[in-house]
Amino acid sequence: MPLRYAYHPGNVAHSNAIEVADTMPAAAESLGIELVNLDAATSCGAGIIRQANADLQVVLNARTLAQAEALGLDIITPCATTAATLHEDLTSLRNDSKLMTKTNDILQRNCGLNLTGEVNVHHLLHVIVDEIGIEKLAKSVKNPFGFRIAGYYGPNMQQEGACGGDDVFDPDYLEQVISALGGQPVDWTSRTQSVGVPGIFSEEKTVLKQTAAVLSDAKSEGAELVVSACNLSHMLMDVYQGKAGKVSGESTKIPIIHLTELLAFGFGHYVDRLAQLRTRVLIIGD
Repeated sequence: MPLRYAYHPGNVAHSNAIEVADTMPAAAESLGIELVNLDAATSCGAGIIRQANADLQVVLNARTLAQAEALGLDIITPCATTAATLHEDLTSLRNDSKLMTKTNDILQRNCGLNLTGEVNVHHLLHVIVDEIGIEKLAKSVKNPFGFRIAGYYGPNMQQEGACGGDDVFDPDYLEQVISALGGQPVDWTSRTQSVGVPGIFSEEKTVLKQTAAVLSDAKSEGAELVVSACNLSHMLMDVYQGKAGKVSGESTKIPIIHLTELLAFGFGHYVDRLAQLRTRVLIIGD
């Protein structure tokens, strides 16, 4: 029987990081995961909405959580920021009965939904290691990677209760997946450091310097490729890396892909994109 989850694609998967939306279904199929779409689910807010209106973010995410509960399913997402933000708001609702009552009143009046808090949120990475298993993953690989790969977690999901059975402070799940797919995981300090996503529109120069520092660290440790477990961070490191290098003066040019791409390519999907990636790894650099 396949694992069955309510699917939240995460932030920017249908806009600036459509490669995530493209490759997640293919990767899930090969992993034996059935994705049930959450129709009209909203962005998690990425902590940005919370800065302006914390109650609004909680209600928006409670609606998504209640949709999954109505289906009798836990949520799966390939985005670390979405996994963490949904987890944080769910925890707040579980621990504050007044907030839960207030939120459910708004949900009932606006969309007829109710949240009990029994639903759980999972990042794809944790489902792979905790539920599917690394051995099964390795057996499904058709196109092993031979690259030195830096796995990027980001800071958001590295919190108690949001990162499966992985270590909060010294994670290794992404490195296990990289190894199973034939890659050589790179040991680097910045794998859980922020690239500053929420500040890109207000503090661009600072964010670009943060991004440059992360990319430069990966390169200095010998990485040929960076694989991100976060949609937003993936987008920022990929799209803004040239600008980050100019602002910081650091070496930042390195191919960036998302975890879903790594999986889909390794399982034999999108062979043309894999060929393009291999070419990029060979020629990109400063």
